[in-house]
Amino acid sequence: MRKLLIILLCHLVFFVNAQVTIDSCQQKAKQNYPLIKQYDLIAQTTEYTVSNANKAYLPQVNLTAIGGYIIKGLPNVSAPGQPEDEASKMQLIGIAQVNQVIWDGGATKTQKEIIKTNAEVEKANIDVALFSIRERVSQIYFGILLIDEQLKQIDILNDNLNRNLNRIKLSKDNGLAYQSDVDEMKAELYNLEQRKIEFIYTRKGYLRMLNYLTGQDLNESIKLEKPVFALPPETFVNKRPELTLYDSQLNLIEAQSGMNRVSLMPKLGLMGAGIFIQPGVNFATSKVNSLAIAGLSMSWNVNGLYRNSNNKNLDLLKTEKVKNQKETFSFTNYLQLTQTSAEIEKQKAIIANDDEIVKLKADITKSYQLRYDNGMCTMNDLITAMNRESEARANMALHSVQLLMSLYNYKTISGN
Repeated sequence: MRKLLIILLCHLVFFVNAQVTIDSCQQKAKQNYPLIKQYDLIAQTTEYTVSNANKAYLPQVNLTAIGGYIIKGLPNVSAPGQPEDEASKMQLIGIAQVNQVIWDGGATKTQKEIIKTNAEVEKANIDVALFSIRERVSQIYFGILLIDEQLKQIDILNDNLNRNLNRIKLSKDNGLAYQSDVDEMKAELYNLEQRKIEFIYTRKGYLRMLNYLTGQDLNESIKLEKPVFALPPETFVNKRPELTLYDSQLNLIEAQSGMNRVSLMPKLGLMGAGIFIQPGVNFATSKVNSLAIAGLSMSWNVNGLYRNSNNKNLDLLKTEKVKNQKETFSFTNYLQLTQTSAEIEKQKAIIANDDEIVKLKADITKSYQLRYDNGMCTMNDLITAMNRESEARANMALHSVQLLMSLYNYKTISGN
């Protein structure tokens, strides 16, 4: 009993692992693509840049030291009736200045907003680039599904041809068939084997590309699961990353326009300054070697007033440009969705007749089989009928996968 449970468990694990979905392949391809590392790099860059912007409100300290030989000395004043002290020719002057921003006109806040919105634009650009990976995976995935369906039909036809070959050999041994009939059936089997080899090697190439994109190691016997759609494609809401990119670009333009307002504002702060002179400067009975001042500071650069009107017009033009790009993309995207929707309706209409065509071709094959058994047609006639039945079955399988592909294309084009 224990051995039986282990065997069943192994079979269950193999079955679970053998199922591969298109969504899982797309997700693994996204994770495997080197560009995805940019997300972390953008997050770290944004964090450090915002941290630097926050430091604008930290006290700014400037230190200056001047030392040298004085050609013409600094003022030296003595008290009345007292001889002048001889001034030193060597002089050292130290200047220290401390500025503390109280209000920078909103520059720091605006700069942080620009940094964050620029990061959103960069992320949106990466989303757009990664979205193209989904399309590549989808093409390869459905290519493998199409090949698998064709291989199934080849196996079915191969079984039918082998059954007929055995019957013909038996008839030939009993003197009721010719060796040429046996040879003709064998030749058809060889042709079928060549077709199968072509499909197998094409599938290997597709699977290698899928493994490379997803970073997986899927073996050649892996089974790909067909997508299942619970909702009709017309109900999908458009979630293309390009739309998010255009919105992020508009937000960035709005954030950058805030700098125009900042340039019109004055800047307020606290200021402190100190001067140290060694040796000091004599003024009569006093000697000055240090000086300190403190107070409020205000600066206002009026250059922004001159450029404000032009800057507003430039921002307006940038906004209109991005809106036009978004409108153009939406127009093209809607056209693609409309075309794909028409393709879906066409394929549904084609599939509606596939069952009847296969049924008729199967009946025709049975009829030719009966004719051949009674000596009323040639082996070539029977093989032709069998090939046409197989072609009808292959077309039905092909149309089924093509419909799934179109449905998934609609899903992809709409960003879902």
